[in-house]
Amino acid sequence: MAHPFFAYIARMKYIGRWGLMRNTMPENIQEHSHMVAVLAHALAVIRRDQFGGTIDPGRVAAVALYHDAPEIFTGDLPTPVKYANPAIQSAYKAVENNAARRLTAMLPQSLRPAFAGLLEEEDPEVLALVKAADKLSAHLKCLEELKAGNREFQSAAQQTMAALQSYQLPELDYFLAEFLPAFSLTLDELQAQADQV
Repeated sequence: MAHPFFAYIARMKYIGRWGLMRNTMPENIQEHSHMVAVLAHALAVIRRDQFGGTIDPGRVAAVALYHDAPEIFTGDLPTPVKYANPAIQSAYKAVENNAARRLTAMLPQSLRPAFAGLLEEEDPEVLALVKAADKLSAHLKCLEELKAGNREFQSAAQQTMAALQSYQLPELDYFLAEFLPAFSLTLDELQAQADQV
């Protein structure tokens, strides 16, 4: 019997994000998950190395990498719909949990515990950093669209920044101060900055 887990994971590239908005550059959940993993890893390293935390950045990155995997079955429900009211939010969470269990069941028995831990992470410290990285990735997408002249993302950029500021995570504040400004630079400006380092 062939185990389809990784074949399904590979299909993340077919699930688009930002379905309600006009995009200058489409984004899928595979691309998004990679960026969330990079950002979550960075936040965990900053927590550990800058603020004396003991979190495992590798664990945080792995959870982030799989955080949207259930959307292989559910699709990406737009944020305004997903959070329209508590009943929808609760129902969608149940659907996501069911999809995560369905994915885990596609693995050989011996591998299920390792991947179930990633798909159904319960550590609040890990989840907080993944959530922050997820919102940060959304904000970066907004900045990218605004740089391309797409004002469709102006309100989303403001909302995602307000959410990021509300988290009150020192490692996130550090990232926003030290790294976020570079995302608004052109390639030539980035190169000039890099040459000064």
